[in-house]
Amino acid sequence: MSQEIKKDDTEALIRKTAKKLFFGEGKFNATTQEIADAAGVNRTLINYYFRSRDNLFNLVFEESLLKEKEKSDAIMKSEMTFRDRLTEFIENSMSSAMQYPFLEIYIVTQMNQGCAYKTPEDMQKTMEKLDSELKEEIEQGNISPISTEQFILNLASLVSFPTCMRPLFQKTMEMSNETYERLLKERKDVILSTIFKN
Repeated sequence: MSQEIKKDDTEALIRKTAKKLFFGEGKFNATTQEIADAAGVNRTLINYYFRSRDNLFNLVFEESLLKEKEKSDAIMKSEMTFRDRLTEFIENSMSSAMQYPFLEIYIVTQMNQGCAYKTPEDMQKTMEKLDSELKEEIEQGNISPISTEQFILNLASLVSFPTCMRPLFQKTMEMSNETYERLLKERKDVILSTIFKN
């Protein structure tokens, strides 16, 4: 194996491990040593590849944002029907939220500090497209009348709230991880039946 391939593998392993710790387990303050131990590498390699733990955190966060944006943009630009695109959006969002439940929480905290998830231009285009398609679905009788803003709030709540509030729900309802995971996997069908009349 060449040194270059080994370097790429090690870098990727450290990034993947850091993302799991930061956004999968909510350990935003995980130390360089904790990341190294979880990845099974020497701590000096993290400083070698990323210069510091903070640089690694910022890189992993920015990559996560970019990946989420690319996925949502691809769905928005797709030629699929409104329902099919919404289904794919819900599937992607739930899958990401189950794997990295603390990512959305961190995105919100960063937005409160001025970090933009999407540019105003991107948001305007998304809103205009959604508004037009939503009106068409309402006219066809597929969805009950609702404003675009309320539709977005409903969708975001239905998708995100169960994962953001998982520790509370699981504890108060005394559910095992397996039981709650099953509930989350059922969310797509529950959400679609809530939004569409048939």
